[in-house]
Amino acid sequence: MCLACETNVNPANVDAFGERFLQILNDGALALMISVGDRTGLFEALWSTGPSTSADLAGVTGLNERYVREWLGAMTAGHIVECDETGSVFELPAAHAPMLTSAPGADNFAYATQFMALFGTVEDRIVECFRVGGGVPYSAFPRFHELMAKESALTVVAPLFDHILPLVPGLDASLAGGIDVLDAGCGRGRALLEMAARYPASRFTGFDLSEEAIATAREKARERGLTNVTFTARDLSTFHQDAPEETFDLVTAFDAVHDQGRPDHLLAGIRRILRPDGVFLMQDIGASSNPAENVAHPMGAFLYTISCMHCMTVSLAQGGLGVGAMWGEQLAKEFLRNAGFTRVERHTLEHDFQNYYYVVRP
Repeated sequence: MCLACETNVNPANVDAFGERFLQILNDGALALMISVGDRTGLFEALWSTGPSTSADLAGVTGLNERYVREWLGAMTAGHIVECDETGSVFELPAAHAPMLTSAPGADNFAYATQFMALFGTVEDRIVECFRVGGGVPYSAFPRFHELMAKESALTVVAPLFDHILPLVPGLDASLAGGIDVLDAGCGRGRALLEMAARYPASRFTGFDLSEEAIATAREKARERGLTNVTFTARDLSTFHQDAPEETFDLVTAFDAVHDQGRPDHLLAGIRRILRPDGVFLMQDIGASSNPAENVAHPMGAFLYTISCMHCMTVSLAQGGLGVGAMWGEQLAKEFLRNAGFTRVERHTLEHDFQNYYYVVRP
């Protein structure tokens, strides 16, 4: 039966979506193969060695040649890698290297494809949640903090001192003079470790739900000899009740608030813990609370997927609100107002189209 004929749908529109669907299948497969290339070092090897055969690459990387050859086929068909007319010599175009390798001046974004591979491992559990509700806990995502540390290095650590902290006038001088700083949802503590190293007169504390992430952060602090930073594993769902009052001058939360079981409780706790002249600096996903306003978002589908497959579900697994990564500016500001904050400034940074930066005061 011709569906287009029966429903008076324009056949051209059906064909157009068919082409789009084929592209979805191809791009989804490429995301998985780019993840493999990133994890195995194949992109780095191909860029550093120049035009290479599959045997050349296998020799350089110590990988199995048959797998390397098939990977190169996928990369060539996907127009990621180019090959000569014999189909035996392959090259990574110079224009592709900055996104896929650590070439000079690169912003290697290949790691992001690993999220898709990781979320595939919990698909069965997510499907079950669609049927019965509930969520999938943090413990089901063993590599998540590893990937978030890579993202943090790109979106937080690299621009931290030149772009993010300057959003708060006078903050650099305050940190140099010595203040008390808390990072809520610190993960492996990349940003906090850098601040602790740069500002030895200040005192830094990191909280995160993940024991694994906190253990890694503590080890990194020991390796670097940083004695002005401490890390504690704790659930922030009751932060509104047990946060010690007026003990911090600066609180940061980098891409962390929406993940919490109770972001409302976390924000109320942050308001409680801030000193009267303190400031809360929050990085969170730059989006609208209205899905219709996110249609043109350059990463909208990707971010909603990450939200469904991780951010929202880990919150629901804690019996939380499950606001998700795409909770949006309107809802974020509502939560901040309800937590007792009266001054909220929202900023964007030229290098980062994914996030908003909120400078929040009591």
